[in-house]
Amino acid sequence: MAAENSLVMFAARVGIRSDQVHDRTRGERGNTPIVARTGQRCGVNAMLVISTRGAMHFTVFADRFTTTCITFLNRVIGNFPEQKIHLILDRHPVHRSKKANAWGAEHADSIELHFLPPHAPHLNPDELVNADLKRQLVDKVLDNRAQPEASTRGILHGSQKLPDRVRGYFRAPHTGYASDIV
Repeated sequence: MAAENSLVMFAARVGIRSDQVHDRTRGERGNTPIVARTGQRCGVNAMLVISTRGAMHFTVFADRFTTTCITFLNRVIGNFPEQKIHLILDRHPVHRSKKANAWGAEHADSIELHFLPPHAPHLNPDELVNADLKRQLVDKVLDNRAQPEASTRGILHGSQKLPDRVRGYFRAPHTGYASDIV
């Protein structure tokens, strides 16, 4: 891959919902903490790519994933016009759809799609970004579509500015193999 001046990136989609609670919160000893929730359901999705070099690109959206996926990948290859991208994805149906396959064939000079084994999301370092995002959202009250979108963007922008943090997602025991890929 180095001979062809390429870049290896990992991609994933994450869904954020206002009614999900994934983590613990802190409270004063002896007092059970109460996390405010409105009961209203709303949510957004994010798609992001990360590289072993510490780069992160993302989009936050509420539309259909099929359309957004192709639009986002066009933007990603536009950011690296001189390099071929080897993008490693999970086996989400959208990633393997006819539309995605046709798009991949059309852009074969710029990007090549590779898929992780079935039922192996733990091998994708991007899943650690998703878990980190949800951990940071746990104490926020998300009662309308604007709040989860703004909070998600803010957290991902913060992570984007910390390339060492992004590289850290490749140092977990189950994702360490990815840091050897150049």
